[in-house]
Amino acid sequence: MGIFKGITTHRTISFEDFNKLMTMPTGEIKNCTNVGIKIVNSADILYQEMARSIADLIIKNNIRNRNTKIILPVGPTPQYIILASIINNEKINLENVWFFFMDEYLDWESRWVSENHPMSFKGFMYRNLFKRLDKSLGLKGEQIIFPNPADLDYNDNKIKELGGIDICYGGLGYHGHIAFNEPHNTYFSRMTIDQFLNSKTRIINLNSDTFVINSLSCLGGNCYGLPPKAVTIGMKPIMDAKKIEIYCDSGHAGWQLASLRLALMHPPTLDRPATLLQLHDKPKENVLFVSDRVTSRPIEMQLNL
Repeated sequence: MGIFKGITTHRTISFEDFNKLMTMPTGEIKNCTNVGIKIVNSADILYQEMARSIADLIIKNNIRNRNTKIILPVGPTPQYIILASIINNEKINLENVWFFFMDEYLDWESRWVSENHPMSFKGFMYRNLFKRLDKSLGLKGEQIIFPNPADLDYNDNKIKELGGIDICYGGLGYHGHIAFNEPHNTYFSRMTIDQFLNSKTRIINLNSDTFVINSLSCLGGNCYGLPPKAVTIGMKPIMDAKKIEIYCDSGHAGWQLASLRLALMHPPTLDRPATLLQLHDKPKENVLFVSDRVTSRPIEMQLNL
């Protein structure tokens, strides 16, 4: 036995437990997870619930004369047109709302891709949410914040100045990444879970599996059309948020079923970042995964060519 104490970064479970995790009936999942889980009947209901959650948070804080500070993903996306309609129809005041976005794609020179680029998150959000909002509701341009590769500390400093995030909304990536906080898995550098959870806004090179799944999902398999880099908020503002809500709707494409079950039931491990949300304060109360039934269904392993 050496004199140096080891630090656990990666954990796994037995083959038998892994098979049970993947094939467990949907109704039993809630008994085996350290975080909250809500299953809805369809993706359409999920989008409605996500939009309603955002709108209700703003309304609640407006009544209390408080700022609303939220982190939002671009994926899932259908909820934003619904949200724009709710805000306009209910005339929800946006003067004290701060929208922090998780990430944005960068070109090979680490600059924002053009808002006209088909993969631009900023372009998508302006077309599908912000340009649809009634201008009389008081939202100012400076309250819409995307991580900026030219000023990496701005997001984190602004969040701190405003007193932290109320709710971090998110989606779930193929290998369990939240924003572009992808698994740190390289032979040539070391990373502890504490370091990862304290990560700040930064520029990243996309992992190879992200290239594959995102090009398949969005670009018909054209990996050459996918920007090679991104700027992402770190895990620290996510973990420091009072509450976290993750919405999972990609079961129709097949790839998110395993990611969801691992995030919910696998022990925290650095190679699956979403499992680390279990380390949030009171995760059963403060971390909620919302999934449609297609995405939460048991996984059947079969040849299907």
